[in-house]
Amino acid sequence: MIGRNKFPAAFGALGALTLLLAGPPCGSASAAAPNQDLKACLTLAETQPEAALERARAWDAAGGGTPARLCQGLALFHRGDFAESGRILEALAMAVEREDGRGKAAILGRAGWAWLRAGDSGRAERLYSAALELQPGDADLLVDRAIARAEGERFWDALADLDAVLAKESGRADAWLYRAAAHKALGNTRQALADVAQALELRPGDPEALLLRGNLKLATGDAQGAREDWKLVLRLAPNGGPGRAARGNLDGLDRAEAEAGPKGGPAPQAEPQPQPQSPKAAQ
Repeated sequence: MIGRNKFPAAFGALGALTLLLAGPPCGSASAAAPNQDLKACLTLAETQPEAALERARAWDAAGGGTPARLCQGLALFHRGDFAESGRILEALAMAVEREDGRGKAAILGRAGWAWLRAGDSGRAERLYSAALELQPGDADLLVDRAIARAEGERFWDALADLDAVLAKESGRADAWLYRAAAHKALGNTRQALADVAQALELRPGDPEALLLRGNLKLATGDAQGAREDWKLVLRLAPNGGPGRAARGNLDGLDRAEAEAGPKGGPAPQAEPQPQPQSPKAAQ
């Protein structure tokens, strides 16, 4: 299933958590310092995860506490050590008092994404569900749990989450796109085409939506329409995941048509894959 970008951190909930654990009143300089250090460490983690990890470990050894361990977890994520990132973030979330529901849910959401990237969709779903107990109805967390459920091939459950999101926020192009992907997986091609049309109305020219629409067109026998969409993806995003998938689809279609002649069947299609991203919490 198509994935979200999730990790250039939005500091809202995490910043509030950091200030809470820092102890002094939020207006004090001593309270602001850990939050500033955390922001600096997380910003470094996005582009230089190895350097951020070294800084976070030194900070933790010097008594940096929760903010330092949070930066370690996210630096490991950006380095690609998803399972280790998930373990650190999950343990950190468990140590946070339940009374701070927003901060705890934010870390649970990040831990869920790390485990999803590590290939453990079941563990990711459990963490998202725990976050949703603290923040019921949070649209970003529902979208993330839908991705985890779809990765576990629980497409009807994924649809339930996405339906709940769209009932409240019908302008979310990402939710329309993920719902289209779930409907495609269930063989509901007509509904998938309707959903991807909504996604493209809200976000014209989106490469992932165009890639999926091309795949759906091919499934309905419209090879020429599929080819046009995939060529458009190549023009818009030649070097990204959608562009690579579109190139593979075009090559496969060319081979299928050459081997089978004018009556050949549909060629295999590549779907966009979840990308390491950056959550609001909800990539």
